[in-house]
Amino acid sequence: MTNIHFLETRLASRYGEVFSNEGNNTVFVDLIIDSISLYQRLKEHDFVPAFGWGNDEQQQLTIDYFLFKFPFEFKYHRYPILICPLCGDLECGYISVAIDKESDIVEWSNFYLERNNQPLDIGPFYFKWDNYKAAIEKAYEIGRLN
Repeated sequence: MTNIHFLETRLASRYGEVFSNEGNNTVFVDLIIDSISLYQRLKEHDFVPAFGWGNDEQQQLTIDYFLFKFPFEFKYHRYPILICPLCGDLECGYISVAIDKESDIVEWSNFYLERNNQPLDIGPFYFKWDNYKAAIEKAYEIGRLN
């Protein structure tokens, strides 16, 4: 049987100060898997989650990708989950994840550091659809308040 994980979202920042106005202190919505920050797990690569910052249109598109409303245009079933903390441009590099849904289970697997086409030793993670959908929708709401 597959181990089911629990996904939460919360406001976080690159330098730990959510309300700081210092230079490049990107504030974002972190993805918390079983009480552990995805950002902290992958911090060594210097990317931040794609949720909660950038313009409204980009945020809505990110949410739509993760809720399976649209496929990501560059890779089939792979989505940018952590991106450049300064500009969000994928040309700077990013970490992608394969996302699949079967019945009421969502799977995140095969995390890759895209600029090097390097697999990362993390996951897979399995979420119940109701938990997953609520967390992703909450990421959008938290991000709009940011």
